[in-house]
Amino acid sequence: MSTSVISSREADVLALLGEHLSNAEIAARLFLSVRTVESHVSSLLRKLAVPDRRALSRRAAEFAPAGGAGAAGLPVPVLPAPLTAFVGRVRERGELTEALKKYRQVTAVGPGGVGKTRLALAVAAELAGEFADGVWFVDLAPVTDPGRVGAAVAAAVGVGEQPGRGVDESVFAALADRQVLLVWDNCEQIRDGVAPFLERLLAACPRVRVLVTSRARLMVPFERVFPVPPLSRAGGADSEAVELFLERAAAVGLSPDPSARDTVVALCERLDGMALAIELAAARCPTLGLDGLVAGLSDQLRILAGGPRAADRHRSVRAVLDWSHDLLEPADRALLRRVSVFVEPFTAEAAGELAGFAPLDPGTVADGLGRLAEQSLLTVTPSAAGTRYRALETIRQYGAERLAHAGESAVVRSRHVTWCRDRAADLLDAGGADWRARFDAVAEDLRAALAWAAERPELRADAHRLALSLAESAFTRNLLGEAQQRYEQAAALAGADAEAGESLRLAAAVAGCRRLGDDMFRLHRAAAETARRSGDRAGAGRDLAAAATVAYRFSSEFTRIPAVEETATLLTEARRLSDTTPAAPGAAASAADSVASTPGAAASAADPSAADPSAADPAVSGPAASASGPAAAVAAPDPAASAAVALAEAAVLADAFGAVQGATDNTVEETVALAERAVALALRAGDPVAESAALDALSGARSWAGDTFAAAAAARRRIDLLTPLPSTPARTHELLDALAMASGTALGAGRLSEARRWGGQLAGHPLLAEVGHYATSWLLVADAFAGRVDEVLTGSARFLDAWERSGRQQSFSLGPAAASVAMVHGLRGDRAARAEWLAIVDRAGTAEEYRHGYGAILDAMVLLHDGDAAEALDRVAPEPERVWKWVTWIWLHWYVALRAEASVLAGHPDARARTAAARTLVAGNPVATAQVDRAEALLDGDLPRLLAAARAFGAAGSRYQSARTLLLAGGEHAAAGRAELTGLGLRPGQ
Repeated sequence: MSTSVISSREADVLALLGEHLSNAEIAARLFLSVRTVESHVSSLLRKLAVPDRRALSRRAAEFAPAGGAGAAGLPVPVLPAPLTAFVGRVRERGELTEALKKYRQVTAVGPGGVGKTRLALAVAAELAGEFADGVWFVDLAPVTDPGRVGAAVAAAVGVGEQPGRGVDESVFAALADRQVLLVWDNCEQIRDGVAPFLERLLAACPRVRVLVTSRARLMVPFERVFPVPPLSRAGGADSEAVELFLERAAAVGLSPDPSARDTVVALCERLDGMALAIELAAARCPTLGLDGLVAGLSDQLRILAGGPRAADRHRSVRAVLDWSHDLLEPADRALLRRVSVFVEPFTAEAAGELAGFAPLDPGTVADGLGRLAEQSLLTVTPSAAGTRYRALETIRQYGAERLAHAGESAVVRSRHVTWCRDRAADLLDAGGADWRARFDAVAEDLRAALAWAAERPELRADAHRLALSLAESAFTRNLLGEAQQRYEQAAALAGADAEAGESLRLAAAVAGCRRLGDDMFRLHRAAAETARRSGDRAGAGRDLAAAATVAYRFSSEFTRIPAVEETATLLTEARRLSDTTPAAPGAAASAADSVASTPGAAASAADPSAADPSAADPAVSGPAASASGPAAAVAAPDPAASAAVALAEAAVLADAFGAVQGATDNTVEETVALAERAVALALRAGDPVAESAALDALSGARSWAGDTFAAAAAARRRIDLLTPLPSTPARTHELLDALAMASGTALGAGRLSEARRWGGQLAGHPLLAEVGHYATSWLLVADAFAGRVDEVLTGSARFLDAWERSGRQQSFSLGPAAASVAMVHGLRGDRAARAEWLAIVDRAGTAEEYRHGYGAILDAMVLLHDGDAAEALDRVAPEPERVWKWVTWIWLHWYVALRAEASVLAGHPDARARTAAARTLVAGNPVATAQVDRAEALLDGDLPRLLAAARAFGAAGSRYQSARTLLLAGGEHAAAGRAELTGLGLRPGQ
């Protein structure tokens, strides 16, 4: 039975049956009724065709979601577990439930403390069984920035940011076809952010429904408002309000005498049926008694009843809070209003730093917090890091009003900014295994402090420092969208153009990590403008050159690729500002000479290994790296700008996109020379990140020159350069690209273990945790060519889930990955799965690449496995020169070796000539050489040489080809080959 017939809720029930829970326990765990659970169990018995509950428990493991995830890769939703019983609201629960069934968006509106959240959670729990993909709770109380509504929703439902799109679009993509109910709590403070995000969400996700709780309507046309009234007081002693008071009083150890029921009724009447007010009163009951509560509250209500109100919706809660506030000693009142600035739970030490000034003594703050907690104005949460305090959102807002009335807002919020600035600095300095938890504990405070300080000119310097710290912390926390936003904010707050330019470059690097080419281009151009304003001509030239480089080097990451004329203009201007003339063919040698003329650089220019052992790599052994002799002063005055311009020139000419499109008339040799010149000048500038980028251009140029091994060596050199560097955004962006290129070029050179190593590092990089399609792409290809079937099947699930959540993006690395999975299914004999993955190839890659490049190779491998040599040969029939631009880079050796073998097996008259030509081209590639050896052995009927080829494949890590060679050897060897193929999970071919 396929899992497709099992709904996500049935899967949840089945998983808990596997834990041997009763129906009642399952109902409690999933917030369902016992009757609903019974219905799901009956359905599962029928669908899985098993006789009883015990059999269902045994089947549970077969349907467990991978990695503990729920339906379609989302985590299993868990509503907040109420710590106290839900009382009353029978009518409201029924009406709100019906409203949610009828309308896609309902806003539960009412004053603070009326019980909106508890009502919403109760209704959501009852409706959980109606939504196949679950019910999700989103607490928006800590969010102070309207622009972060999408981020809060993403965090709640477990959606990560996707390359090439913002976090909002990632949420829309993840929920596009999901049937879910979202409960958004505490929306009133960010209505300006909630309304537009909600409208876009509902339009993009037709099966999503949203229940909002707010103190005010969202004021949008599609909103269905559900007013939440106070608790019913009808019925006197049996009213919902009285029932709530008695239940909460019992929880704190007081059970009023039945004779006092009338007093409780009067108390609840005075509290207007407000749930929060009733609960606060019940909490005071053990210490003040019912008579004390009634007396004190009566005075406060009488005083407040006749005065004006700032907002009617706050009247009842403010009455209760005013009463609680006026019972405090003056020092505790000051403490309450001051700690209301904290957004997240805080420690006594933090409260002392913020609030410990006259009239408060810092040494008494801890005691004051205890008194506030005893009066239910603060909640207390023990944790491993110490006791933390938190004011409920309603009380925080009340405290903020009191702070303003006391004239302390500016001083306390300024102290909060200082505290946040110091905490941010401490985070960056301390590090440690618990860094993430410490950042999360203060992140919302940092954001709130920054938002307040950014609006005050006198705090601009503090805001700038805080924005930079938050940007760096967000990047370390893998919150890339926020990191870019904060770097751009820091640039806007900078006091000098030089500071702004550096922040913009950092923002561009983060955009690169996010695969947002358009943003990289925009930010580098903005950095150039700031440099130009400050009179830094060389810096402006460097940034313009960087923008031109991005346009070619990362063209696949743009939504709109800049026009050739636009990029050419940037490069021309970069040259002018940098006082750099266009590089001529052969300029690489003179550039290297200029490196040698620099003090201390002669040895490394003449012999790169003298400065860095890895520099002896053949990738950089051309004239740029090894030339020596008389100096030729062609370098620009500023080494960094000169290197940037040289890289732009090389990228324009050496980038694979430019070569495929035929955008240049330069010869391959001239392109290689330009790339070598860029490497030499980056080395002279002493910038390893720039050198890595230049080596990328050189790797591309070498591949177009047909030098597979030099291309792979240049990619390896990049990793050697980058690995020791600090994890800055620029280094991280460059390293991610280097790992992908190293994996791909190693595969092209037949170094399967290296390809798997680099691909594995890419797949395991924390920045790519949420983008499994990019992270796993090269590892999937390497595993497929190695015959690691189980790894491919496991990795393909992560790839597919992430690709679908990303909106089914297209990229040069995604097509080969999907095609490699399709090949493995073909070798397994699963035609249906192969067809499904080939359909993915159509969306993830490009048709021309598949038709002439990697697709021809992978299809031919499947055809040869099936014994259809003629069809295989037809798939790789074109001479390599005819499909050169599609099979250069990493596919050339695979193409010519496979073509030679298909020619032999199909009996082509040129089989021997093709085999000889292939041998010359692939010399040094262990896998391709073994394949040519196998072809020649088959042509000559040389069994010993055929068996030697099998051993060579095994030594090179190609388990599939080793087993297939034994199969081709025939006789007793064929039986061993079939056994090995079966062991790999493949269908023995012919």
